[in-house]
Amino acid sequence: MGTKKSYVCGTSTKPLLFETIGERLQTAADVHSNQEALVFCASGDRMTYSELNHAADKLAVGLLELGLDTGDRIGIWSPNKLEWVVTLFASAKIGLILVNINPAYRISELEHALNQVECKALVTACSFKSSDYVSMIKELAPEISEDAKKGLNSKRLPHLEHLIAITDQDIDGFYRFDEISRELSEESTVLLSEKAHSLNPDDPINIQFTSGTTGLPKGATLSHFNILNNAYSVGDAMKFTAEDRLCIPVPLYHCFGMVMGVLCCLTHGATMVFPGEGFEPLDVLIAVEREKCTALHGVPTMFTAELSHADFDKTNFSSLRTGVMAGAPCPVEVMKQVQSLMKMDEVTIAYGMTETSPVSFQSSTDDPLEKRVSTVGRIMPHVQVKIINEDGMIVNRDEQGELCTRGYSVMSGYWNDHEKSAEAVDSNGWMHTGDLAVLDSEGYCNIVGRVKDMIIRGGENIYPREIEEYLYRHPKIQDVAVFGVPDTKYGEAVATWIQVKSGETCSEEEILEFCDNQIAHYKVPAYIEFVSEFPMTVTGKIQKFVMRDKMIDQHNLTVAETA
Repeated sequence: MGTKKSYVCGTSTKPLLFETIGERLQTAADVHSNQEALVFCASGDRMTYSELNHAADKLAVGLLELGLDTGDRIGIWSPNKLEWVVTLFASAKIGLILVNINPAYRISELEHALNQVECKALVTACSFKSSDYVSMIKELAPEISEDAKKGLNSKRLPHLEHLIAITDQDIDGFYRFDEISRELSEESTVLLSEKAHSLNPDDPINIQFTSGTTGLPKGATLSHFNILNNAYSVGDAMKFTAEDRLCIPVPLYHCFGMVMGVLCCLTHGATMVFPGEGFEPLDVLIAVEREKCTALHGVPTMFTAELSHADFDKTNFSSLRTGVMAGAPCPVEVMKQVQSLMKMDEVTIAYGMTETSPVSFQSSTDDPLEKRVSTVGRIMPHVQVKIINEDGMIVNRDEQGELCTRGYSVMSGYWNDHEKSAEAVDSNGWMHTGDLAVLDSEGYCNIVGRVKDMIIRGGENIYPREIEEYLYRHPKIQDVAVFGVPDTKYGEAVATWIQVKSGETCSEEEILEFCDNQIAHYKVPAYIEFVSEFPMTVTGKIQKFVMRDKMIDQHNLTVAETA
């Protein structure tokens, strides 16, 4: 028997769902009519599945009356609010393609997003944290008239016709969100039914912009079929039922919140609990206890913030059972603390990317503890993965290479960008992720870094993830990021930014002593910076290129000349 290759295919006794998101909501409203569908702790809003379905129907009719129709793009620019979820379902019911816009975007990023996908309407919050959304829109489109019904005719936003504000105040040129919805009549009910029957699960229904850690964000185009099935598989891995209550502090605009949160609950009849409009660790602790949440999602930096909060020891976590830690590499030590201190014995790790709906690997609630804290689990049902070398050949098990995935979950492409789409998804349908991974003999996957993150120091290949995992063992370290900086002698040198735990102090000497004789000399950081926070995207992805640029400026580093 030959050497086993790094290829896996997820099998399942359950067929893939072939239905639209709107159909699934209607089913949930029929089967789980009086089950609590969602809770927004900040506003006090609560809805059953029947009420959520009715609200989505009313908004869908209003959007049709505005002149929007199947295939049109409707943007949503808002933190986590009830209106976000209702817009998601209303747009899906009539085949509008929902465009998720990062709440942290500023003017140029908003302009790029709206024009890249030619949004016809925009649903927006008025403000969030330091962002004044209405002012930014008015700066982009000074042509806004007093009367929203006249429509927008903007030079910089040529495709945008309608602005809808989530507010109870009148704003010139904007519809109020609550005035769009229409009470259902016999005629409009028939119209919605006809629309539902005309939609295809393979239709594009959602555009999510990649986080933009490098270059301009690209709009990954996803179908009902893509995201509904992925959501269903994520819930199955957590053994979700209608009895579960999922705390969702991650942003709705991202796959983590929308697919692994909202749609995961929808496919299992579970309850969505939103602790706040944005992430605040105390809000999460309060929501988990008061709402008796059985599951909690978060990126690693969210969990570390919760674990280190002053009120952590006062919180009752007895209702918690499971959840997902994902969105960035999950440190082993953090995973262990979440299991032991937060009572999340069945917490799972998930790995994926926006372009794959998003999850390709997820650990199971009954995987051995060692596998759950040290890997991202095994292949998801109905998904294929191969690990390849630089020549495109599949490597053997336990060998490192680039992870490629294929199956129902792969996007149709980046909207209006055929060149970038062809670079990402090859002619055989394989999505090239850019992530370095290893598959073991049992099919468990370990993500070891990014192809572009690799540091090459004097001919030695160094993977930042390995050094980060070691440094997380230091008792004073809360969070750490390792990256490469230019070095005239070796080409690149290792640099690290470190956040120490609250109340602790740490020195460069302590870190060097901790590394001495424990890791290879060429992996020991040449530059150590203690910081209070990392530059990050809203979804918790650390922007190492920002750190690198700051270190280059701070230390006057120059790139070594090469032949």
